[in-house]
Amino acid sequence: MTKTIDAVQDQFETFQILSEDGEVVNESAMPNLSDEDLQELMRRMVYTRIWDQRAISLNRQGRLGFYAPVAGQEASMLGTHYALDKEDWILPGYRDIPQMVFHGFPLTQAFLWSRGHFQGGQIPEGVNVLMPQIIIGAQIIQAAGVGFGLKKQGKKNVCITYTGDGGASQGDFYEGLNFAGAYRANTIFVVQNNRFAISVPVEKQSAAKTIAQKAVAAGIEGIQVDGMDVLAVYAATQQARERAVSGEGPTLIETLTYRYGPHTMAGDDPTRYRTKDLDNEWEKKDPLVRFRKFLEKKNLWSEEQENKVVEEAKEDIKAAIKKADGAPKQKVTDLIGFMFEDLPFNLREQLEEYTAKESK
Repeated sequence: MTKTIDAVQDQFETFQILSEDGEVVNESAMPNLSDEDLQELMRRMVYTRIWDQRAISLNRQGRLGFYAPVAGQEASMLGTHYALDKEDWILPGYRDIPQMVFHGFPLTQAFLWSRGHFQGGQIPEGVNVLMPQIIIGAQIIQAAGVGFGLKKQGKKNVCITYTGDGGASQGDFYEGLNFAGAYRANTIFVVQNNRFAISVPVEKQSAAKTIAQKAVAAGIEGIQVDGMDVLAVYAATQQARERAVSGEGPTLIETLTYRYGPHTMAGDDPTRYRTKDLDNEWEKKDPLVRFRKFLEKKNLWSEEQENKVVEEAKEDIKAAIKKADGAPKQKVTDLIGFMFEDLPFNLREQLEEYTAKESK
């Protein structure tokens, strides 16, 4: 039995294209991206890092509500997203706001969602995203259904969903993979393994050596990717997408990554469960540093370009938060009014009661 398990686990070697020094170590796997594409990937990662820094500051000022930091996971998030088509669907977890915004979800509404404002959940027409799922792993089952729907409709599009390593310990995770595998749904499951489910290390969550190998039980493709290597992440996702739209079924992608900040800004203290040595080890793998070195060697990135992106991000965030500040104050009647098309009698009574209160 042990030999059988080892044989399976050994199949899932970490897929990598760039070393920590930005050197290409897997030339044959290099994706066919133009110079402009490479620069755009870097622009998005720098933009997101600045956005993350500003969001943390805004949260501490009391100007944002719930926020889950993303620094360290930019390559995992934006590399997967860059391989998608505009018509593909994203079912995010609560940390996956950057993918939503680069898919067309307005930054102002992302801020309003963080504040719990109802306008933050009003997704614009043509933006194929669902609201971030707070319940751990619940989006996995939903993504299996959406991917199956795309297949039934004959669409050459996919549904991609994200969770963390903690999400891979949920029952919904196994049910979603099993359903998607059985019906060969057009779904890509991404597990961003940042090594801690809040404070629980991945080694204490599962006896499996990799999360990617869990694809075997569902009869689907699985791959473990260096999640700090944006080119490897992009290439793996592009291949998974091609497989899905050609009828070959879903893929489970495990990205090995790290969040440099706390789990969320709601009181988590990572120093209580992470060592300084571990933090230092992963800081050396910073996805921005790695990709910057690669681009600089190709004369495709400069300090001037980076500074321009930094200023652009700051201005966009400033404008978006100002617009969010101008949103109408949320009322109880707003919440009641959006629940049903036809209100049941008990809510009609409550609507009348609160309408009277709010009119005073």
